Parts: sequence; C-alpha cells; structure tokens
Amino acid sequence: MSSLPQVAIVGRANVGKSSLFNRFVGRRQAIVADEAGTTRDAVTAIIKHKQGSFRLVDTAGLKSAEDEFELSIQDQIYEAAQHAALILVVVEAATSISDEDRRVIKTALKTGQPVALVVNKLDQAHDVDISHWHQTALRDVFEISALHGQGMDQLQSFIHRELPAASTPDQPDDILRIALVGRPNAGKSTLFNALAKKQQAIVGDVAGTTRDINSVQLRYHSQTIELLDTAGVRKPGSVEKGVEKFSVMRTLHAIDIADVCLMVMDANELHVQMDKKLAGMIAESGKGLVMVISKWDDVEKDDYTHDRLARRLANNFQHVWWAPLIFTSGVSGQNVNKLMEIVTDIDTRRKQELKTSELNQLLHTVVDQHPPAAHGVYPKLKYATQTGTSPPEITVHGRNLDGVHFSYRRFLDKALRHNWDLSGTPVTIKFQAEKGKK
Repeated sequence: MSSLPQVAIVGRANVGKSSLFNRFVGRRQAIVADEAGTTRDAVTAIIKHKQGSFRLVDTAGLKSAEDEFELSIQDQIYEAAQHAALILVVVEAATSISDEDRRVIKTALKTGQPVALVVNKLDQAHDVDISHWHQTALRDVFEISALHGQGMDQLQSFIHRELPAASTPDQPDDILRIALVGRPNAGKSTLFNALAKKQQAIVGDVAGTTRDINSVQLRYHSQTIELLDTAGVRKPGSVEKGVEKFSVMRTLHAIDIADVCLMVMDANELHVQMDKKLAGMIAESGKGLVMVISKWDDVEKDDYTHDRLARRLANNFQHVWWAPLIFTSGVSGQNVNKLMEIVTDIDTRRKQELKTSELNQLLHTVVDQHPPAAHGVYPKLKYATQTGTSPPEITVHGRNLDGVHFSYRRFLDKALRHNWDLSGTPVTIKFQAEKGKK
C-alpha cells in the first residue's frame, strides 16, 4: 500500500501561499488576490521531481476568529501532520513576527514532522531588516519571492532532499483497495456497510488506518478487497467560522492508497462542482473510477428518468467520460453486487498488457488517417510501447514532438479505447523524442 508523499503549505492569511503553490505548479491554478482569505478550500496538485512525485496542498489561510483562532490552528496543523511528509510554514518577509506566526510555527514543530520556514515576498522587503525570521526555532529558512521565482531553486532542492525516504513505495500486495469518496451525506457510509454486509466471508476489520478513514477487508470470489470509507469533502464555503477542516487531505490520502475509487453522489443533488473536482483529482492520480449514484430508491422515476440523468451526467463529467456509471441504493441493496463486479473488472483492465505489434499497427493507422497538426515543423510519430500498468501507460517515440497538440493526445486516447476495453481507468500517454533529436 503506497501513498504519494504530501507537502502542506500552511500559514496565516495573505502571506502568499497560493502564489507559492502556483510557482511550483507552473500555472495559475490557485486564486491569487490581495484580499485576505481568498483560498477557502485546500487546492492540490501532483508535482514531479527527480526521486518521483509528491502531492502539494495549498491550504486556506489561518486568520483570527476570536477565541476560535487557536482551535483553527490546532485543527489544520494536526491534519497536516497526519498526512504530510513535509510542512512549509509561509510568512511575509517585510512584517514583524506576529503572535499568529509564532503559534503556527510552535504547533508545526510539535507534530514531529519536518518543518521549513518560507519567508515570502522578498521583492517587497527592500531596505527592510528580515534577520528576525532567522531567529525562530526553525532551522531551515528560505527567503523567496514566489511571484518572481527568486530563491525557488534552493527551496525545491531542499524538498527533493527531504522526500526520497517518504516516497519509497511499500511492498506490493494482492489486496484490491477501493475508496469511497464524495461530499458528506452523499451515502458513502450506507454503501460502505452494504458492500461489507453483502459478502459473507469478511476476513477482518482494519480499524484506524488513518484518521477519519474507516476500512474493512472482505473476500469477493478469490480476491481480497479492502474498502476505505472517507469522511467526505465539504462544499466550498460551508466552513464553520474560524475552523478550517482539512477533509481534502484525508480524502486525497485515501485516493492515493486506493486502486479504484467510487465517486459517490446523492441522486437528489447531482452536478455539484466539488464532485467534478474530486473526479478530476482521481483521474490525475491515475486511479480507477466508477461514478456511483446513491439513494436511487429515493428518486421519483418514470421510464425516462435513468437515461435523462445519465445524459446530464455525461455532459457534466466530460473530463472522466471513460468512467462507468451505476445507480445504486445502499438501503435496498440495488446494484451493490454489480458494483463489486465492475470494480474487479476495472482492476483487471488496469493491469492488462497490450501487444506491441497491435499497438504500433493502431498508431500507424491513426497517423495515416489523421496526422498530428502543427505550426511549422511537423511531428513525426514513429512507434509506441507500453511502459507501465495501473494505469496503462503508453509512450510514443518520434521527432519534433513539442509540436503535438494536447488535443491529439485525447485523440490517441480514444483510439486506444476503441481497440481495447479500458473503461474505468485513465490512460497515460507520453511522448519521447529520439535520442539525439530535439
């Protein structure tokens, strides 16, 4: 059971956490504004580095909320400690050390996790003495300007040195792990219990795998399956005053250790933005995905309700169009056994190995019929090989590959799925230039 190491960016509001996140990601994903507290929910991205990959989490700002401020710090830093391999405490260079900064640093150190101090907005600290930031209890201090990239090389090198041990994968096992994810009250726990009770050969409980992740192991035919039930990710904005829960990080941990995820959605409340965001996170993590409509027995239906909702969902979740859709009821047990069958089939597809000869025959046919468009120098796609499984990874070799448009990657993905059954799993398509060629 392996999980991506997580790096958590924490600190009080308006110190530049989102700017730092965007500098790592390389695109403007987090909202950046002068107004304090712009980031309301954790934003995440997978960052690749020399030793592998890590998940970067940009948290909501910690800001005073009367007597609940201390609770806010304790809650968020504790969650970061539970799931982060490294904590970056961000402060503002040109300011003096506030009580809020001291509390964040003190609480971060109590976790026992590696902690670094990131003194941001160096570009705004001209002729200002910032030596006081080197007098805190934190040994590793980095002066940066996230907006302009100043000092980022040193910070990135530090992260790379800290993470290798955390990114070493555990020994593989034959357990199929299924995570139930979604918003609170979407029916995850009811479905979790129905899945567990439907199978008679429960081999043992695995309580307390991580905080707020309940798990149970069971047998389905000859396969050992571990179900992971998460607490749920809250809707944006539905945050108690002064208390920022870190439910996104808990859910991401469950996604990382799972093989297949069940995206559970309440039949009475579909097409919510958070569901679309979660589905994208699952796909980005390379996990299998099933779109599960729960509480189907609560819906008033006619002969066309099922097809009408299926079309609406297909339109709203085009970024994961390859994921199967199933309507269930944890109360009545409708389609619960069918769900187990779908999940085990997806696991098999994720592990399949495609024949190289057939893969290249498909590539040549696709290129002959629809060569990749380009401006100037045309890309030359020569041959393809499968370079990974779970999820399937295809590497296309050739020349002038910088000119391949991202839409052509989607085109190849659809061609692969037309020839092989890859429903329920994302497919990674990479382009590799020939040695000695640009």
